[in-house]
Amino acid sequence: MLLDFSLGQTLIIAALFVWAGFVRTGLGFGGAALGLPLMLFVHNDPRLWLPLIATHLLFFSALTLRTRLHNVDWRYLRQSSLYIIPPAIVGVFGLVSLPILWLNVFIYSITLLYGLIWLFNRTIVSRQSWIDKALLVVGGYVAGTSLTGAPLMVAVYMRNVSKEQLRDTLFVLWFILVSIKMTTFIALSVDLHFLAALMLIPVAAIGHMLGLKAHNAIMRNDLLFKRWIGGGLVIVSALGLWHLIGLVPTLSR
Repeated sequence: MLLDFSLGQTLIIAALFVWAGFVRTGLGFGGAALGLPLMLFVHNDPRLWLPLIATHLLFFSALTLRTRLHNVDWRYLRQSSLYIIPPAIVGVFGLVSLPILWLNVFIYSITLLYGLIWLFNRTIVSRQSWIDKALLVVGGYVAGTSLTGAPLMVAVYMRNVSKEQLRDTLFVLWFILVSIKMTTFIALSVDLHFLAALMLIPVAAIGHMLGLKAHNAIMRNDLLFKRWIGGGLVIVSALGLWHLIGLVPTLSR
């Protein structure tokens, strides 16, 4: 797959996977949410990128969790999974059946929402159980469709899981969701681009290691980090949507 791109595009792809790995480990979530919108500028089909991101998430989550399973809030993970997993399965079928244009509009719109929330220093707050459940259901569906539902679910997890257990518990949740997605891909004969994913693992490992080193610093400056990232996401999402709007007449013929 990587041979289909020019040298310049390949270097950009490598940099984006470093970035996704850094965010995934540094924040404990968001590798796809902050990486996929940028990858769509290189190639506009999310079904090319999502199997690569999913393979990396499985690999690096397992690597991180191999000595951290004792630090997982298994009680809340089991409780919340009842609301997350069924809509996530529905979302996966949406991913493989919806037109590329619809998927891209969906991804950029969700990313724009996250960007605005972070840029203006707002938070998704839930203080009632029914709102928790709604966020988990919507987050599960978004995760199934595009792997970008993490911020919605994190808003609930932050209120119900201790800060010390949050990242490890989220990694187990991502591992479960991505396993479901990959199993569905295999069942539906979706190309996983496994060799390309393996080739990009050393590149993503650079971001993974940088994220591990920066995690504590990011957590101490969480609001500032998210504000800068939010501004970038707003710009990227706005440009992406503008580009897609320009493509509508051509794709509708």
